[in-house]
Amino acid sequence: MLETRANMKEMSKKQMADAKSRHRNGDGNPLGANSEIARKLKQYYDELVSDHVPDRFAQLLSQLEQTEPAQKKD
Repeated sequence: MLETRANMKEMSKKQMADAKSRHRNGDGNPLGANSEIARKLKQYYDELVSDHVPDRFAQLLSQLEQTEPAQKKD
């Protein structure tokens, strides 16, 4: 789960870098009038991804991941 969040964060960074590069190269703003909305959503996403996961919640996720393979065998 944590690995997936890290991958998503890296993908988001790459997408934003690509969009900035296109804008600097004169390709225009790919988001048009929605750029402010996209900027706010990215800001919210970055804050959410960087939030600390409480230890108890991380333990529960770990337990869930361990039980899923056992359930698939049944």
